[in-house]
Amino acid sequence: MKLYYLLALLPFIAILGGATFVNKVEPYVLGIPFFLFWIILWAIICSIIMFIIYRLDPINKENEE
Repeated sequence: MKLYYLLALLPFIAILGGATFVNKVEPYVLGIPFFLFWIILWAIICSIIMFIIYRLDPINKENEE
């Protein structure tokens, strides 16, 4: 298994594992409770990580040529 595939575990760990530590209503970030902000933030970061994995995967580079 390639090392960059382990990047896919990062959002899983952050959302599920981190939820126990950030399960708070206050402080408010951008007008929403911190826990909701945490979930939204990691949904965006997850998309970025999946894009990075897509770009690093050599199988996808074969299709571009």
